Parts: sequence; C-alpha cells; structure tokens
Amino acid sequence: MLAAGAGRRFGSLKQVAELDGAPLLQHAVDAMLAVPALDPVLVVLGAQAERVRAAVRLERARVAVCEGWEEGLAASLRCGAQAAGDADWIVVTLGDQPFITPQVIAMVLDEAVAGPGTLAVRATYSGEPGHPVALGRALLPAVMELRGDAGARDLLTGPGVKMVEAGHLCRPDDVDVPDQLEALRP
Repeated sequence: MLAAGAGRRFGSLKQVAELDGAPLLQHAVDAMLAVPALDPVLVVLGAQAERVRAAVRLERARVAVCEGWEEGLAASLRCGAQAAGDADWIVVTLGDQPFITPQVIAMVLDEAVAGPGTLAVRATYSGEPGHPVALGRALLPAVMELRGDAGARDLLTGPGVKMVEAGHLCRPDDVDVPDQLEALRP
C-alpha cells in the first residue's frame, strides 16, 4: 500500500486526516489486513513517517519508509517492490482510497494467480482503470526502472494485463483535497 506523500494538494498530512472516526489511511490498512492471502501486508510511508505510524494501527502490517518519497509515486513503488523481496505478486493499493474493500483486493489477487501468462491485473470502475493493481514478478524489474510521479501506468497495458470490473464491489473514491474528504462524510 502506498502512503508516502506529503499531501501538498490536501494542505496537510492527509494520511492522518479523520474519516468516520479513524485516520484516512486506517481504512486502507484495514482492507488489506482483512485479506488472509496477503502476507505480508506492506505499507510504504515517507513524509512524516513516524507521525503516520503513530496514528495508524498497523497490526501485522510491515512498514517500509521511502526516503526518496518526494520524487513521487515511482519512488514509493520501487520501495515497496524492493521491500517485497521474492514475492511472486505484489498488490498495490493507495492509502487515500478509503472505500476499497477486501473483496476487491481479493478478487484482483485471485485473478492474478488464476492463470499462466498473466503479468498484471488492474481493477476498473465502469471501465475506468483504478486500484488495486497486482503486479507479477516478471514486471518487477520494470517497476525498479520507473521514475517520477506516473507510477506503473505504462506497464499496465497490452498482452498479459487483465482488467477486472470492480464497481459492483466498492467505490473508488480518491482523496486528494479536503473537499473530497468532506464529500465522503455522512
């Protein structure tokens, strides 16, 4: 799970911003921890890592601190891929998507391990690409070459990449600015 940014657009450290009585990041951590097949669960932190760590119940999740977090999403992905060691698959979620459910995460992982020749699996919402994303070991060398703030987007096209519709299982709301967080409150 990627949660290393400083929340510049948000105006403060959004990982610890409250939603339904818990830090925003807690919702994403809880969803990952609820998928028994994910072991270990790895949370990539960066900006104010100790403050985030103190605010979120990580339980069995491990933390990797991305020292180069200011570079953007690619640095967080590289950090997570490196920390995953020899894992056959890594499942990438974002710490600012509080409504991604364990069911969607499990579905993406199930699709990833279901058939030979699959390099990656990406959840879609009404056909629009989103998260979670599962990246197979064969793609990890390319992940280690990523730079900037674009993430793995360019790796998630072509043969070997499965798209699976997830809109029936959750809402893909993403929180980048305070108004988006406010819109999620009951």
